[in-house]
Amino acid sequence: MTSGVTDTPRSGGPPAAGELAWHTLGADQVLHSEGVDGQRGLSAAEAAARAERFGPNKFAAGQAESRWHAFGRQYADPMQLVLLAAGIGSLYPLKQLGTGLLLILLTLFNAVMGLQQEGKAAAAVAALQKMVIIKAKVRRDGQLAEIPAEQLVPGDIVAIEAGDIVPADGRLLKAATLEVDESALTGESLPVAKGIEPVAGAGTPLGDRTDMAYMNTNVTRGTGEFVITATGMATEVGHISGLLQGEQEVKTPLTRQMDRLTGQILVIAGIALVTSMALNLARGETFIAVFNAAVAFAIAAIPVGLPTVVTTILAWGTQQLAKAGAIMKRLTSTETLGSTTAINSDKTGTLTMNQMTAVQMTVAGRRYAVDGKGYSTTGRITRVGGQADIPLDEFLVPMVLASDAVVRDGELIGDPTEGALVVLAAKGGIDAVSTRERYPRTAELPFDAAYKLMATFHKMTDASGKAVIRCFVKGAPDQLLARAATFVDADDGPAAADGAFRQRYLAENQRLGEQGLRVMATARKDFDPAAFDPGADLLPLLTGLELLALVGIVDPPRPAAKASIATAQKAGIKVRMITGDHAVTAAAVAGQLGIDGTVLTGAEFGAMSDEEALAKVGGIGVIARVSPEHKVRLVNVLRKKGQIVAMTGDGVNDAPAVKKADIGISMGTGTEVTKEAAVMILTDDNFSTIVKAVELGRGLYDNLARYIRFQIGGLFAYIATFLGASIFNVAEGIPLLPLQTLWVSFTMISIQSVGLGYSKPAAGLMDRPPLPPSRPILTRALIVWLAFVGLLVATGTLSVISWAEQEHGLDIARTMGMVTFALFILFFSIESKDERDSAFSLDTFSDKTFVITTSGSFVLLVLSTVLSIFQTVLKTVRLDVRQWLICTVVALSMVVAAEIRKAVLRRSTAPTEPAAARPTATAS
Repeated sequence: MTSGVTDTPRSGGPPAAGELAWHTLGADQVLHSEGVDGQRGLSAAEAAARAERFGPNKFAAGQAESRWHAFGRQYADPMQLVLLAAGIGSLYPLKQLGTGLLLILLTLFNAVMGLQQEGKAAAAVAALQKMVIIKAKVRRDGQLAEIPAEQLVPGDIVAIEAGDIVPADGRLLKAATLEVDESALTGESLPVAKGIEPVAGAGTPLGDRTDMAYMNTNVTRGTGEFVITATGMATEVGHISGLLQGEQEVKTPLTRQMDRLTGQILVIAGIALVTSMALNLARGETFIAVFNAAVAFAIAAIPVGLPTVVTTILAWGTQQLAKAGAIMKRLTSTETLGSTTAINSDKTGTLTMNQMTAVQMTVAGRRYAVDGKGYSTTGRITRVGGQADIPLDEFLVPMVLASDAVVRDGELIGDPTEGALVVLAAKGGIDAVSTRERYPRTAELPFDAAYKLMATFHKMTDASGKAVIRCFVKGAPDQLLARAATFVDADDGPAAADGAFRQRYLAENQRLGEQGLRVMATARKDFDPAAFDPGADLLPLLTGLELLALVGIVDPPRPAAKASIATAQKAGIKVRMITGDHAVTAAAVAGQLGIDGTVLTGAEFGAMSDEEALAKVGGIGVIARVSPEHKVRLVNVLRKKGQIVAMTGDGVNDAPAVKKADIGISMGTGTEVTKEAAVMILTDDNFSTIVKAVELGRGLYDNLARYIRFQIGGLFAYIATFLGASIFNVAEGIPLLPLQTLWVSFTMISIQSVGLGYSKPAAGLMDRPPLPPSRPILTRALIVWLAFVGLLVATGTLSVISWAEQEHGLDIARTMGMVTFALFILFFSIESKDERDSAFSLDTFSDKTFVITTSGSFVLLVLSTVLSIFQTVLKTVRLDVRQWLICTVVALSMVVAAEIRKAVLRRSTAPTEPAAARPTATAS
């Protein structure tokens, strides 16, 4: 539901006749106008009825290019223009009806195929976009549920929190330190503080309507709840002119490289063509002969839609990635993926299961064990034998009231850590629903990464029966300890949190952390109802807290994470764990996962100078207690060292670093803001999927490199063969007739391109170091090799034609030339399967796709010389066994040359490769 909205300020003028100025109405008036109960929300039946009336909550699609226009655009390709001109010229004045019609039909075939390729690429991108579904938390029939934002209707009650993208326009009903970034809508650079008080004046500008939330704006802080007043095209962003202008298609770096290469080859081919024609005319050849030679040369030498095919292969690759659980939002990033050298991964939910379970609890100086798994409320809280039993309600109730998570039948809606606390309370007999109804919130301070805690305020009575506003706080143990004055002692009640207690508290926190547990703390404080102001800044009030409990929460490592980390390290990728947990907890989990390197805190990393950070970053394995600024700095430092950085995240505080990274990765369960910043979304939140995606990215790049090497080698071979024939007057300057040239291009180059571009990647890609992204796909050394390939093919082909012309005549000579050239190309495709490994291995022919295309190409080549229909159309003749052997032996020189080159490459890279494949550095 993102859009290309400009940041031009909008006046937000008065509503049109018949429309309500929602921002001027009180919350109760808006609920009444929308016909909805603020506590229960809409019923399912009413929501369905409104969906029929208002339609889906999405923008109208822009006007698509007509099929006829797209078809005509295919003729902008130079190859198409040459074929069309050759076809028309063959019809008149040359009056070669069969050749002319065939060439024109071929342009139609190419246009249809081009349309089909474009359609597949567009469909792949569209399918990926459909996978990126924005979810919204909505209250219907009294239950909080998470549904696709497209299904929202006017009157729905929606809950929002930091990290969410506002899914529709609406009037706020609740707001707790709520701030929204509305820059995309209003041009306002700073987030806007929101409230629930009506704003006077129907013509108040949008940026000043502080009681409204608008579609596609980002929640940067706090929580809130609003009733939807407009959806889809009826929203403010739907009204903005130019909203539906789709993003202009951006070519990938590789496609731009292919554009340049195609242009360069076109120039070379053009010069060679003119030279060839001049030489043939100078020898006194007839215009018809020269024209036929020129047509054949043009068909052979002009590259056929390289950039389009590259884009199609990239789009196909994104589909394979999506099947593996990694949704790539941009084709450009698919190219970069295989070059990743560093992965900075969140711990929770990515390296671990994100199925939080409270397993230990310390309250009032006593330790408790908790059994059960996941979000099932089945389980017990057990104490140490011989220890007096004490009521646990006062310790468990805060875990329910200071949390928003809902656990129902083992399913969680909300934050996993909060889910673990709610389940723990349920095991102790506390029902979350009825407890929250009994003690509703009067105010709240939402969690923020800056202060690492959350607080809620409730009307209650203290031990003496006096009415109080009781604040319950949960958060990081060190943060609560810093704000604490007392703690609850099992025997003596409230006691001072003195130095001795603080040492015991920190030691208990460390004990739990060293077991790899995530530790949460709870506390409370009472306020006088008469003096308490729920609209005031609540954070300064959170001093003098009374500490209640420490809870150790286990989040087991994902079973495949350790093996995936080992695979990444073997592939030359340094894996770092970035977490908000304490260093001891992070170190314990890193040890279980096999992550090597120094364990630092965010504060220690932040205190380093730039020079020190650059020098030591290679040895860092874990950064704990990290802040958003530390994550961004880590990405910047690594990029300065020339690393290609992947960064994972899920929370709103992760978004800046995710956006800064080369490959920003969001969890599928992450906040909408982080998904917006990312280029890849993990549908399963699994670290192993990242490594699998890198492997697929390497395979995709390897396939592209094969395809491009093969295509350019074939083009060089054509240019050298036709130019050589003109220079040395072989076969009257026409080594292959136009239709023979087309036949070889189709049966060998086109079919084998499919076999190389869509086949199984080479083995051992994850045993090699990453390729530098700045390295062009065609290096200077590779271009020299491909030029040699062209000369080798030309020399072999022209030698066979020249010999056969003298021995058997021109028809047999051209047929043997076509077979020799085709076999050269076939053997070159087999050798192009892997740039270093020998073709004489089982891997070469274990690829089903490649075996099918190779066999098909060879069969079609044989048929072109034995079937009478092909002999008539292509002007070929049947060859005997001796002639086939001559063609084959000459073409096998390609295999000899390629195998010698591969042996040299293997020998030159063997000594250095193991070192290159290791991680950049480690430290213990």
